[in-house]
Amino acid sequence: MGVAGWGETRVNGQRLAVELRRLRDLAGLSGRELAQRIGVSQSKVSRIESGSAIPTSGEVGAWADAVSAPAGTRELLRELTEQALTEVYAWKEALRDRTHLQDDIQQREREARRICGFQPTLVPGLLQTAEYARRVFTMFHPPYAERDIPAVVAGRLDRQLALYEEGREFSFLLTEAALRWRPGPPRVLRAQLDRIGSVSTLENVSVGVIPHEVEALTSVPHGFVILGGDDESDAATGGADGEQEVRVIVETIHASLTVRGEHVAVYRHQWSLLEQMAIFGDEARSFLAGLAADLDRTR
Repeated sequence: MGVAGWGETRVNGQRLAVELRRLRDLAGLSGRELAQRIGVSQSKVSRIESGSAIPTSGEVGAWADAVSAPAGTRELLRELTEQALTEVYAWKEALRDRTHLQDDIQQREREARRICGFQPTLVPGLLQTAEYARRVFTMFHPPYAERDIPAVVAGRLDRQLALYEEGREFSFLLTEAALRWRPGPPRVLRAQLDRIGSVSTLENVSVGVIPHEVEALTSVPHGFVILGGDDESDAATGGADGEQEVRVIVETIHASLTVRGEHVAVYRHQWSLLEQMAIFGDEARSFLAGLAADLDRTR
């Protein structure tokens, strides 16, 4: 997997794009001719060669066949493809010369009409109240300087304006454990639960809750966010022609992973299973109210 600073050029994807373009040129094939040989559109070939779309392993194999690539070149293409499908952005490097990354995250989110986020451990940033967010940021490692906390909280809240934009769609799946996790006194979580219930009434926002008592269909130990795409077929192919590439963001303790191409389908499949475990609408809001009532009883 490639390692790069947040917001830098996708180095591995660009290396793959340059190599594929070079091989097509050496073979004397036009973009249209190559597209016909490997069974994709000409626009898909253009997006692959510009680095804006990552081809699947099958497409790269067909590309190699079409240009009669030698064995050594095929192995290079295989390695570049695997590296391009998942890139790692280390938090320490990303924060070296900046206060926070909320503006970069917001730009990623702006590029996607549809955003689907799963969280098993805490409330996702787009749903957090200011106080909940502030307390979360004080737990980051490396820690934020106290003087920087107001700016990073303001950046997170600014991202939430997207929830009210026409033409945007948001889907959230949260486990009961994430909803019960309390980064402060009961009043902080009570306000947070109320906030989630309120946002869930927006027509373009879906909030699903996965109770402890539901029978598990899958186990996903970490959160992830799917940016873009309307269905599994788009996700598997890296987006329909003319659409923004579908990506998955996975945040770990030390870094953020960006997953592209054929690997996205794995996350879409897990999302489908998680959705089947969740409750929605009035049932979910009643569940949130029940959690808030539990807080009142433990005061």
